[in-house]
Amino acid sequence: MKILYFNDFRLGILKGDLVVDVTDVVSDIPHTGPHNLISGLIEHFDQYKPKLEAAVKAGTGVPLSSVKIRPPLPKPNNIDCMAVNYMEDGTRTSPAPINAFNKAPGTVIGDGDTMVLPDVAATVFEGEAEVAVIIGKRCSNVSAQDAMPYIFGYTNFIDGSARGLGPEGNVFFQMKSRDTFAPLGPFIVTADEIADPHNLQIKLWNNGTLMQNFNTSDMAHKIPRCIEWVSSIHTLEPGDVVATGTNHRGLNPFMDGDKIELEVEGLGRLHINVRDDLKRTWARVTRLEHAERKLPGVSTPQLTGKYTPAAK
Repeated sequence: MKILYFNDFRLGILKGDLVVDVTDVVSDIPHTGPHNLISGLIEHFDQYKPKLEAAVKAGTGVPLSSVKIRPPLPKPNNIDCMAVNYMEDGTRTSPAPINAFNKAPGTVIGDGDTMVLPDVAATVFEGEAEVAVIIGKRCSNVSAQDAMPYIFGYTNFIDGSARGLGPEGNVFFQMKSRDTFAPLGPFIVTADEIADPHNLQIKLWNNGTLMQNFNTSDMAHKIPRCIEWVSSIHTLEPGDVVATGTNHRGLNPFMDGDKIELEVEGLGRLHINVRDDLKRTWARVTRLEHAERKLPGVSTPQLTGKYTPAAK
């Protein structure tokens, strides 16, 4: 089942290329807004699934192309993002130590929305293509062997990053938790529709050019281990997000006017725009291309605009 919010946060289920409005089916779930309506549905999904299936079967729906898609998880309680969690096409000899960081819930945007680059002295802005796991039931100190049944579903996720901010060692919060830096969607795909989350192709296009193209089989710490580790630190609740990391070799600068598309196999395609009021520019170079040219640093340097060396 593919679940989404559309227009004025009506709840919908995809039926082919049509959206069937099922808002009335879930109206008795206690909620104060769309953020805890969806988490309530996830928590009690077994109870509502037959009703939703019946509504979809009977409903006619409207074309998906005719509606405004909203974030399917407008404000998760937790967005936990795994760090350095890929083997980078075999260039790493061993997995990095398992690690993660938390993004603020208010960073979420949805399909067709805009990532806004802030007025800060970042060396580069990037967006990491990822598959995100959506937790289906309360999860605390769960072992890896027992972890998969705690997954409700999956969605596309872009981990926005403002790199190179100082001081050294004071990084993740100000790099990752900027407003608009957590695009996700366009919908939630329930776990039963994804046969193997460790064999999904992930592709990200910038202005129509394929920049990231890798498979989740390259994941260093697999999803069960990620859930085990995160749930050993804090309790995960229904609707929480665990983003599983990226292959960094295709990361590329995000700039004003960019049109970004992310498609994880089976999860639809997420579209976002990028806006930078300062109109800063970088070369159109991925991290891999930068390394192959044996240039200094990890990523291509800023070329024009505020915070370039010449502008300081």
